[in-house]
Amino acid sequence: MMDDPPCPCRSGESAGTCCGPILAGRRRAGTAEQLMRSRFTAFARGDLAHLLASWHPRTRPGADDLATSLGDGTRWLHLEILRTDAGGPFDQAGTVEFRATARGPEGRLVLHEVSRFVREDGAWLYLDGDVSA
Repeated sequence: MMDDPPCPCRSGESAGTCCGPILAGRRRAGTAEQLMRSRFTAFARGDLAHLLASWHPRTRPGADDLATSLGDGTRWLHLEILRTDAGGPFDQAGTVEFRATARGPEGRLVLHEVSRFVREDGAWLYLDGDVSA
C-alpha cells in the first residue's frame, strides 16, 4: 500500500482524500473553501491546468502569464483559512479570507486575500480577490 501524504492545504486530511481528487478532475469542489484549498494545492504543486480551469473566464489570466508566475521559484508552504462567508453547497457565491505563506527568491512572503467565488453550472470558480498586507 502506498503512503498517502498530508494534503498541502493543511486540512488535516490526506492528499488522496482532500484536494487530490479535485485536481485530478474526479470530484468537484463542493464549497468555495474546498476550491480555495484545491487552488492553494495547485499553486504548491505547479498544477497550471487546475488553476486555469478553476478561474472564472472573465478574470482568468493568460496561460503564459500564470505559467511564468508558477515558475518564479516561489514555494507555497502553508495555508490558513481565516473566515468564510457563504460559499456553501447551496450558495451561488461566497468569499474565503485566507493567509498563505511562501518562500520565494526574496525570502518569506505572506499573501493575505479575501477571495470571491461564484458557482456556474454547478462548479465553483475563483472570480477575484482583494489582497492586503
